[in-house]
Amino acid sequence: MRDDDLDFQQQFTLRDGRPALIRVMRPDDKPRLQAAFAKLDPQSVYTRFFSFRKSIPDRAFERIAEIDFVKLAGLVVIIGDGVDETVIGGASYVGRTDADGAKVAEVAFTIEEDFQGQGLASRLLAALVTLARCHGLVRFEAEVLAAMRRCWSSSSPAQLQPGSGPRRRIGSRGDCDRQILRT
Repeated sequence: MRDDDLDFQQQFTLRDGRPALIRVMRPDDKPRLQAAFAKLDPQSVYTRFFSFRKSIPDRAFERIAEIDFVKLAGLVVIIGDGVDETVIGGASYVGRTDADGAKVAEVAFTIEEDFQGQGLASRLLAALVTLARCHGLVRFEAEVLAAMRRCWSSSSPAQLQPGSGPRRRIGSRGDCDRQILRT
């Protein structure tokens, strides 16, 4: 990990004029992440986890301390300051070495419903790509529900493209495509 990785942040303005910040997840984000999760509609939880959950598993919070941008990265989008800081979205990747020796990562996003459609996932993706490139990752992969394909087809500046892997069924909700992004 580079010395400045944990200090990564990008300030920007939401479409409604509010300032927002993308920054690295921290262990003290646990209550903010729990509060954000509690606000999610069940369908948003399913879209992110491919199952219905009532809470984030404790192991997920423990892993925040393991962020190294090679094997694990996690970013949040926040609004507000200090005690009023609120998580409105997040993204992560879990890295691995592929069979061909390439460093790749599985990427995932969650955006709180009131903030969807404002380009937050695209901003998070661009930030993850920047960090991944610094650490030699060459490809992101994602399992994308059929209902979410439209979102990925409009992702910018980088786009996930249909992968060569097989489609697979996810529960009883339909099929899922493997999507690939060359970083």
